[in-house]
Amino acid sequence: MEAEPSTTTTTRITDLNEDSLAHCATYLSLQDLSNLATTCKSLKRVAYSDSIWQHCFREHWPHELLQTSGLREAYLKRRVAVQQFKFVDPLVAALYVTNAKPFDHIILDKNDFTFSQGSFIQMTNIDSFLNGRDGLTVLSDHNARITCMRLFPLSKTSLFRRDTQRKENVLVTSSCDHSIRLWWKGSCQRCFRGHNGPVLTLSDKLLGDGSAKVLASGGEDGTVRLWSLSSSGKRGHHALKATLYGHEKPVKLMSVAGHRTSLLATISTDSKVRVWDTTTSSALRLSCCVGMTSVPGAPVDVKCHESLLYVAAGSSVVAIDLRTMQKVITAAIYQPKLCSFAIVPSKPLICTGGIDKAKLWDIRKNQETLKPEPVAELDGHTGPVTLLHMDPYKIVTGGPENFYINVWETDTGTQTNSFIGCPSDAASSSSGVGCSTMAVNGTRIVTASYGEEHGLVCFRDFFNATCAVLKREDVHASKFWDPQSYSDGDP
Repeated sequence: MEAEPSTTTTTRITDLNEDSLAHCATYLSLQDLSNLATTCKSLKRVAYSDSIWQHCFREHWPHELLQTSGLREAYLKRRVAVQQFKFVDPLVAALYVTNAKPFDHIILDKNDFTFSQGSFIQMTNIDSFLNGRDGLTVLSDHNARITCMRLFPLSKTSLFRRDTQRKENVLVTSSCDHSIRLWWKGSCQRCFRGHNGPVLTLSDKLLGDGSAKVLASGGEDGTVRLWSLSSSGKRGHHALKATLYGHEKPVKLMSVAGHRTSLLATISTDSKVRVWDTTTSSALRLSCCVGMTSVPGAPVDVKCHESLLYVAAGSSVVAIDLRTMQKVITAAIYQPKLCSFAIVPSKPLICTGGIDKAKLWDIRKNQETLKPEPVAELDGHTGPVTLLHMDPYKIVTGGPENFYINVWETDTGTQTNSFIGCPSDAASSSSGVGCSTMAVNGTRIVTASYGEEHGLVCFRDFFNATCAVLKREDVHASKFWDPQSYSDGDP
């Protein structure tokens, strides 16, 4: 008996009509839409359909007037504009703090922000903050100045219990009281002790590839210590996994390598750089150290990207290849000294803060020269530019002597906005001190300043802003925008 011929047919996704595909695509993220557009010509037409971008626009900005064509371009233009703070009417709210002391650190995370003054940590929910409710939580377990604050996923700690907690973070702080504390739900959940002096810094990421993640800390005692966040017990007796010796001076900064998450780069106050393989036993004390070098000048910041370590120290930024420990490029030189440094991993750009200005540098253009030149100078500051944020859309700059926060396009250094770090009604009661610290996350920014009688935290969200900044015509268009055009009123 002969087998009947198969009647099975193959159906491709492109066999569906474009309207049906476009409807399905409205459930995709912006990144997924971008990926869809790169697959083939027919799916690119689908990804560019006006119906998709009308849905995206209405979902994010339902009250905005929408044009009838070119909706993809309109959506992307609006998205870039709010990311670059190109508006004068953001949502604004101010929080007065009775403690009239400098703000040391501030973190903006999802719907919460956390800041420290001396040994105290204060955190609040943004919705409570905006609605005028007293949602401020004070954490006072440390008894000396807090030196570093980091956020890490709850899922990488022993506190994680269920999938609904997967998007939550824990706060980790180090202090001059020789301790490291892990905070969650408004209270201290773990306390790690081991350093024989103040703990000065924490790793910017957790070490390790598996589920057992490790936190690194550096201390005034010159040691690097590794802590398991999987250990249980509130006092953290069994959390210390290893102590790494080698630095002769206090360990000031550290960063985890991008190409191998077991590698940790550290720099001490004498500008000696060491690279540690944290998977190696420390029984031989120095056996974990797999590379050493030094840089001129006092260390300002270090950041790893892939196999390169960028070290900002003294008046220069150098890139060191972690595989060879050789300097491969001098990315920036800023006389007389650097005050801050930032890098965007997705772009070949870095930014440096100095006295009275910041500078934008293109690493590609400086690979073949011993005297790198900036691609833009970001003027309009007073005193040291100690506060510097950089993401793919914008650079945000400020400092302790600057009343104004300045915003610039990342690619060009063109200024997009300039606004007072604290609301106008509070500026008159301040003592003339500029911005102590700031945190930026997408379309939101939190700044903190203090005066003789109180401290002030100011929150701004540009996401729903509608009134664009007007560019001044009587000055150089690439550098100056009118700071007086800013209104601190609610939209």
